[in-house]
Amino acid sequence: MEIDISKLAQNAIDTISEQIKNLKRLNIIVAGKTGVGKSTLINSVFRDNLAETGIGKPVTSHMRKLTKKNVPLTIYDTRGFELGKDVQTEVKNEILDTIRKSLASRDVNDPIHCIWYCINTASNRIEPHELEWLRELSNENQITQVPIIIVLTQSFSKKKAEELKKMLLDENLDIIQVVPVLAEDYEIDDIGTIKSYGLDTLIHVMEEALPDELMDTLQNVQIASLKSKKLKAQAVVATASLAAVGEGAAPIPLTDCVMLIPTQITMIASITVIFGFDVNKSIITALLSSTIGTGGATVLGKTVVATLMKLIPGVGTIAGGAISAGTAGVITAALGEAYIGVMELVFKGEMSIDDLSTEKGKKTMASIFKEKMKTIDISAFKKSK
Repeated sequence: MEIDISKLAQNAIDTISEQIKNLKRLNIIVAGKTGVGKSTLINSVFRDNLAETGIGKPVTSHMRKLTKKNVPLTIYDTRGFELGKDVQTEVKNEILDTIRKSLASRDVNDPIHCIWYCINTASNRIEPHELEWLRELSNENQITQVPIIIVLTQSFSKKKAEELKKMLLDENLDIIQVVPVLAEDYEIDDIGTIKSYGLDTLIHVMEEALPDELMDTLQNVQIASLKSKKLKAQAVVATASLAAVGEGAAPIPLTDCVMLIPTQITMIASITVIFGFDVNKSIITALLSSTIGTGGATVLGKTVVATLMKLIPGVGTIAGGAISAGTAGVITAALGEAYIGVMELVFKGEMSIDDLSTEKGKKTMASIFKEKMKTIDISAFKKSK
């Protein structure tokens, strides 16, 4: 039985598109005084340089709405405000009005989900008027209960950042957390480079603050935490592997193993969405041809499966030309973990997304897959039978 790789690739692309279409939109208000580094923070946390390349549509006199096609994220960027009491009051009221209007909307993609208030740690102190503004905002936000996170930007000195964080927490403001960050590496002449930090912590705080239905969206749009992406992707692999175990509860003839492929296609699509890369059909085609193959069996084709079964501890040969539930689970898990491994290389910049459609990409995928087949514990799948 021959597998139509082109058709499978199109199915994967369609699944990716459908999953992206179903993502709920994440809406964040970012506020702070002029010069605190809001744009740098936004571009360092979220993909596609939203603050630079997104469409900035004015929504109030002090706020613009940043969006970009195919990115399920809206940033409401408040223009920096200074010491004037009137301007501060206007900005606060505009934030609260935006929250109320968003909650009144019948569209599930409209509500504001989070507020980031940015304070420049390098300024060494927070002005009394700024504390008063924060207190007023948090008090008036008690009805709508939109999570407020204070982000300490330009935190070159971790010691000063921790001191400022402690002081803010001691103020008993109605906030979720205070997170010191350095959004970009900072080079000091003749001394060295201070490495960026804290953005992964900000993502973790967001994970704790946001509702579950926004977790997929958060992972899709964020570029700050590889760890968070991998954890989410590994959960997808675990679910798919258990589904493969169920589908293989009775031994499956190798010639019928094509029935497992939809589970694996959905898994690959979900991982792609989590990492947020723009993957086209040619890349998916290359991926599938180097993994599923065209022999009719799940993942690597009948011949390759028979060979690689020797790599799985405790399996040995394939009795009667069939694979067991445990074997189906292991192969699915190995495929998923290998794809995560490739996505990790792209995330780190060690490969480009276009490399996946080259011989280099195919060899890398095959190598990682082979290693994963050796390390995955089949006993976990045997217990699930």
